[in-house]
Amino acid sequence: MTIKDIAKEAGVSSAAVSRYFNGGSLGEEKQKRIKAVVEKYHYVPNQAAQSMRTGKSGQIGVIVPKIHSDSLSQIMHGIADGLSENDYNMILGLTEGAVEKEVQYINMMTLSKLEGIILMGTTMTPHLRNTIERCPIPIVITGQAFEGFPCVYYDDQNAMRELAQLMLKKRKNIAYIGAPETDPAVGIKRKEGVIKAFKEMDKDPSKLISVETSGFDMRHGYTSMKELFSKKKKIDGVLCATDSLALGAMKAIREKKLSIPDDIAIAGIGNNLAGQVTTPELTTVRLYFEQCGQTAARMLREMIENGKEGYPISQIKLGYEIIERESI
Repeated sequence: MTIKDIAKEAGVSSAAVSRYFNGGSLGEEKQKRIKAVVEKYHYVPNQAAQSMRTGKSGQIGVIVPKIHSDSLSQIMHGIADGLSENDYNMILGLTEGAVEKEVQYINMMTLSKLEGIILMGTTMTPHLRNTIERCPIPIVITGQAFEGFPCVYYDDQNAMRELAQLMLKKRKNIAYIGAPETDPAVGIKRKEGVIKAFKEMDKDPSKLISVETSGFDMRHGYTSMKELFSKKKKIDGVLCATDSLALGAMKAIREKKLSIPDDIAIAGIGNNLAGQVTTPELTTVRLYFEQCGQTAARMLREMIENGKEGYPISQIKLGYEIIERESI
């Protein structure tokens, strides 16, 4: 069926049917008649044609570094929840951590007439910065705080600072497994939080035993813990930049026939589901991932409605919650 066919059977004008599908002003009686015909024939409007008429695609791009992540899946759920209020659809772009792919996706999504983009957990490069600044559609960044761009991010430094203070109250010889410092939030801010905790508790930061991983998953936590053991240093507590790193480190500790937490206490950040079912349960920091997605979606909707240039740049920092469990 065409719009003309629906209009003829409903006894209304084609313009009335067009307003019905595009959310325009229409009397209740006409709405009922059009709805009855639409439901009778299971009519679905052609989205491409509708986009050409309205200039709106009803689609949002979401660019992610990976999909096998508990935190990112929660953020995605929050985005979907936030966009559902306005019936937006998501188009997913997976980069596997390659910044140049982010640039390619931004350009592709712009050419595809998407209405906005949410960019997750990125590393800012001059090329990416230039691409975002030149992009004609609004972009919101999650997980990082970059000056001059709309962002929703976490209080990474204070979250790790408070977790480190908890560990320092219980243990003397603390080690730290850090994430790659190419990630400003997880790699740099969280390490700064550990150092800040040492200073605030009158501990010498130079006594901190630390290793920096080349990744964020359990495999990297496992190899990093083995590297710590190879240093032949006395360790009775381990702080990890993420829960996944902590879970990998726990495996290496067990292989050494050491007890958690009797011999070595351990903690991470993220409130990973696996950390809640391991034995002992992992002490962690809950970050509000789903709220991050909802907030980013709401911010993007407002930017779309008000125009990229007419919306002030907002940067929203979310809170956290320390969750002390058996591992410490």
